[in-house]
Amino acid sequence: MSYVSRAWRAAAPRLLPAPWRNPRPFSSASGPTAKKSVPYQRTLQEEGPGSSEPSRPPPASAQVVVVGGGSLGCQTTYHLAKMGVSGVVLLERDRLTSGTTWHTAGLLWQLRPSDVEVELLAHTRDVVSRDLPAETGLHTGWVENGGLFIASNKQRLDEYKRLMSVGRSPGVCPGRVWDVGRCGTGTAATALRWLCSREAETLRQSLSPVWLSPAAVQGCGGWRGAQLGVVVVSSGVWARALGRLAGVHVPLVAMHHAYVVTERIEGIQNMPNVRDHDASVYLRLQGDALSVGGYESNPIFWEEVSEKFAFGLFDLDWDVFMQHIEGAVNRVPVLERTGIKSTVCGPESFTADHKPLMGEAPELRGFFLGCGFNSAGMMLGGGCGRELAHWVIHGRPEKDMYGYDIRQGTLAAPAPSSSLADVAISLPSRRFHHSLTDNNRWIRERSHESYAKNYSVVFPHDEPLAGRNVRKDPLHEELLRQGCVFQERHGWERPGWFSPGGAAPVLDYDYYGAYGRERHKDYTYTRLLGDEYTFDFPPHHDIIKNECLTCRNALALFDMSYFGKFYLVGPEATKAADWLFSANVSKAPGSTVYTCMLNQQGGVESDLTVSRISPGPPGSPLAPAFEGDGYYLAIGGAVAQHNWSHITTVLQDMKFQCKLLDCSEELGMMSIQGPLSRVVLQEVLDTDLSNEAFPFSTHKLTTAAGCEVRAMRLSFVGEMGWELHVPRADCVRVYRAVMEAGARHGIANAGYRAIDSLSIEKGYRHWHADLRPDDTPLEAGLAFTCKLKSSIPFLGREAVEAQKAKGIFRRLVCFTTEQKVPMFGLEAVWRDGKVVGHIRRADFGFAIDKTIAYGYIRDPAGGPVSLDFVKSGSYELERMGVTFPARAHTKSPFDPDNKRVKGFY
Repeated sequence: MSYVSRAWRAAAPRLLPAPWRNPRPFSSASGPTAKKSVPYQRTLQEEGPGSSEPSRPPPASAQVVVVGGGSLGCQTTYHLAKMGVSGVVLLERDRLTSGTTWHTAGLLWQLRPSDVEVELLAHTRDVVSRDLPAETGLHTGWVENGGLFIASNKQRLDEYKRLMSVGRSPGVCPGRVWDVGRCGTGTAATALRWLCSREAETLRQSLSPVWLSPAAVQGCGGWRGAQLGVVVVSSGVWARALGRLAGVHVPLVAMHHAYVVTERIEGIQNMPNVRDHDASVYLRLQGDALSVGGYESNPIFWEEVSEKFAFGLFDLDWDVFMQHIEGAVNRVPVLERTGIKSTVCGPESFTADHKPLMGEAPELRGFFLGCGFNSAGMMLGGGCGRELAHWVIHGRPEKDMYGYDIRQGTLAAPAPSSSLADVAISLPSRRFHHSLTDNNRWIRERSHESYAKNYSVVFPHDEPLAGRNVRKDPLHEELLRQGCVFQERHGWERPGWFSPGGAAPVLDYDYYGAYGRERHKDYTYTRLLGDEYTFDFPPHHDIIKNECLTCRNALALFDMSYFGKFYLVGPEATKAADWLFSANVSKAPGSTVYTCMLNQQGGVESDLTVSRISPGPPGSPLAPAFEGDGYYLAIGGAVAQHNWSHITTVLQDMKFQCKLLDCSEELGMMSIQGPLSRVVLQEVLDTDLSNEAFPFSTHKLTTAAGCEVRAMRLSFVGEMGWELHVPRADCVRVYRAVMEAGARHGIANAGYRAIDSLSIEKGYRHWHADLRPDDTPLEAGLAFTCKLKSSIPFLGREAVEAQKAKGIFRRLVCFTTEQKVPMFGLEAVWRDGKVVGHIRRADFGFAIDKTIAYGYIRDPAGGPVSLDFVKSGSYELERMGVTFPARAHTKSPFDPDNKRVKGFY
């Protein structure tokens, strides 16, 4: 018999586990070991006659084929049937729930730093604890024994307190965030298997490559001649290989993930499930024993994924697992004298951002993914299975699944009777730029870091160390020398803030010293980042304050080159623009309009600026040659791919005769903002910058330092200012000219931390913070962006008009607190003693010297939320269990009359 103490002592003196002494470090090409004694293996692996052959011949046609019969595949099939879809085929190479689902720990936690994830987990809980037993008569093994989260330091306790507030919000999961339970993996999976066999055609058959070849998926061969509607690949670590057959990139990696099951422990029968994140360990009650596991800093990669793997396991590497044993023994001393009944080390799929890959694949319409669940497939399966089913049927999920969407956006769904031949069109990825999904080094590094930091405190201003310096803008080296501390967004290095201590370069990833690698010493970037690991005001608060107040009182230069920059041109470009954009952008060349793009439900898919342009000479990045009409689109870089894919999808679906051109890499973008911006830029630009000659929301081509640029009079910080869109080769020259002219006026560099503060102070929205695909312009206070007074149709117009007629039942509200307390989002909003919502976005406003927070509120009585309702309440914001009096604003608390952006000081 093995004992925990023996394993601990045996592992402790060793230096490094074998995998990183191999030619291919930190990896494993080994196949599964012999079958092991796992408590629920027999139930799931029970064989029947004809186990190696198809359970029945495949049907001639199918509306939906789900490939992979694990938790997500079964849940998706179940929810498709619940939503009335017939003709669903669930295809599994071995037995349902083989591969990964059968050996998962089966824990279900509900404490998450996201209102959407809390809702997804709550739905899984309902399916496992209520729906499956009611519909099958089978016990899922659900035990609601509660959860205990252990904090070993103030930062961890602050995180738990912060996350607790989101559970109070109406419509999220009030009062149930701490309702932690576990399901019996075997019994729950058996119930899923039984239900799927009843609800769908379930075939046990190996997947022939021809079925998922591009020709087959496009209907030119088909699934053995079958007509397919939609394919859903939910095959975990095997999804990457299946994706390749269809020409689809699936950016995930396979790793060993393990836990051990102890022998019987007297007196623990009523023990709650425990998570001690700081000790990197969880303890799951399993009858009268415990399952012990966690996330280590040196996981083993499974390099050569076996096609024949089903119910096998790997040998546990105790050197790797040792850190969990140490944490478990420190927390539960009796474990040192307890035997180990079994070790469970199986494959799991992990992704670069530790979020699942869901939605329609960017390369192929009608090809959906539901994989890469980072060992949370059972936990998230119910909620994500429902959303994926809704996605397949309606073309978009019901909830905001932006963070999970492989394309990060909404698509039009093919008609249920359509074959994939009708919709097989290649589109770019929304979630990951193609330069990243094709980069194995980036995927590997980021997946490792996401795995290793899974139990780390989630701080508001943390940044990844892995996969950096992939995309640099033309000013990168120039700003680095001036002390720029960079942030990473969508592969881009963008300015975060500027340290007076000098350069802080991001170095190659050192894997946190794992796999025999030496950690970087005297690493300035990680030292500065570590100083930011707090839920209080960070040490660099005053530096960011100086950047903000310099912009408010003099001028600052913001490098915004990572922005997406697209041209929409062609004979029907205006027709497309009218349909795509909620505002009227069909104005004369030289105009610039702030607008939204909506989905069919009226939700905001994007906010951006659209400028009408005239044709230019061939090859010019500032004004391309085109016939017909032209528009220049400037979009935040973190969501540029999302916008590109959304626009491209609409253009294809509507068959508009125009094209979208991407010049993001060819153009840099500098924004010079502040009351002295006109004085300085008048020395640099060869054009009149007076209000009469260059009014707000206009643009023109001009020269700066002898270089042609496109100057736009816009602001995202609430000051008078101009954006300069500059060809890449000329960016440094123009930048130096502006900084030289501004030196005697007190110009300063400023980064996105300052932009965050300045923009919230002015009331400008950030997409996917206070704007999401499930928020409408009317709810968000952006009704002015909708051309409802015109007769021009646009995508989402009918939904917006219907909401306007029915009333607004939730509304985005600005709050300020007199007490200077740091807030970052997820704080609960109290109105007259009742929780009415939670904060989506918060920051500190230095000009008004107050904390500012934006959140959506509802009427607890279920009535519409009018401006009178907003103004009549008494408000408090709850931060980490403490409430602070707050004032609600119906206008921006800074310059509510918009005088400064128009040049009136």
